[in-house]
Amino acid sequence: MSSLEKTLILPCGAEIVNRLAKAAMTEGLATANGLPTPELDRLYGLWSDGGAGMLLSGNIQVDRDHLERPGNVVVDRQPDTQMQAALASWAKAATRNGNHFWGQISHAGRQTQKIINPNPKAPSAVKLNLPGGQFGQPVALTISEIEEVVQRFGVCARALKQAGFTGVQVHAAHGYLLSEFLSPRSNQRSDKYGGSLANRARALLECVAEVRAAVGAEFPVAVKLNSADFHKGGFAFEESLQVAQWLQDASVDLIEISGGTYEQPKLLGIAGIEEEEPQPIFKSASSTQIREAYFVDFALAMRAKVSIPLMVTGGFRRRATMLQALDSGSADLIGLGRPMCALTDAPIQVINGLEELPRYEDSLALFPSWLNWLTKIKLFKALAGFSVQYWYFGQIDALGRSGKFNPELSVFTATKQTMKQANEFVKARKKAFKSST
Repeated sequence: MSSLEKTLILPCGAEIVNRLAKAAMTEGLATANGLPTPELDRLYGLWSDGGAGMLLSGNIQVDRDHLERPGNVVVDRQPDTQMQAALASWAKAATRNGNHFWGQISHAGRQTQKIINPNPKAPSAVKLNLPGGQFGQPVALTISEIEEVVQRFGVCARALKQAGFTGVQVHAAHGYLLSEFLSPRSNQRSDKYGGSLANRARALLECVAEVRAAVGAEFPVAVKLNSADFHKGGFAFEESLQVAQWLQDASVDLIEISGGTYEQPKLLGIAGIEEEEPQPIFKSASSTQIREAYFVDFALAMRAKVSIPLMVTGGFRRRATMLQALDSGSADLIGLGRPMCALTDAPIQVINGLEELPRYEDSLALFPSWLNWLTKIKLFKALAGFSVQYWYFGQIDALGRSGKFNPELSVFTATKQTMKQANEFVKARKKAFKSST
């Protein structure tokens, strides 16, 4: 038996049957009211059949006015009968192979697109430094509004447990709301939620406490945490180490290590529009790991500070690299994302000996090579980076709607499709809101 096939026992007592997880990826398949759909059932049924020990959902939002993208599932109140049935159907499909299915609970904060909310709530009124006008001017949350967000995390966690999800993950990475609180760049408050690291971590720790109280001691609670934001004035790795220790003290069962924000998309392995802030490397991994798995070095340094299981996601393609990360103690669980947008059974294939997963990103580009000079312009550089992600959005959409990967899809077509679907969603959302008032 290889390290990939070993059972992982979490501090709460839950067992994950192997060391491969399907990482959280945005799906965009919910209704205008945030309701899970049969397309989500079909998609997660395929991924369940793929052999991962655990599946993570994409963002399940606790506020319908703060979506990470059109089509997010929203659980921002105690579910009615229709919502509870839809959540239960989704959970049933996603666990049909005996694997775990954890809901990723999130609030998009200032990274809410303007077409959803032109003035989203955030820790402070600090706008995203991105060209193109896709994001509006945020408004600082009041203390009572922060307290309401904390309560909603608990409401969502309780609803997911009741629906048959087997765990939850609090999303505190990638520049969304709880990540914004952690960063001194986006959190410029002078009250108990700003200033010192302890104050900046307060919202996250309150959400974790609320979630734990809602689900009980024997239900897995995880946190997705940035190793760093990778831009000047942001959340740094030394701070991440301290937050990880506080999370362990707060009875978190697993920390998933990631990094970056929309401004600095390290999580995608691509450069941001500003210079990256270098972070200290405490112990270098092999050259293969450095090239392939973005956050292994950070995980190895974090392992010296915490004893709870660590999940590492980002860049894993080679089976040998996955085994090395597990055997060295750098990771207890390997997250696979983009390869599973086409190869839905990637986990079982790797367990059975597949040496390397496809690197679709190496052949994907919005512009032909003779137009690469355009990426020297900030707007086009950002557009090119996000458009490649739209190809993965398109494949997730195809899997959900037809059950099949679409090998003919181009980045340009996927970009047009994503934008069209976003506009249609916004129209449907306005109609739904109008009919409910």
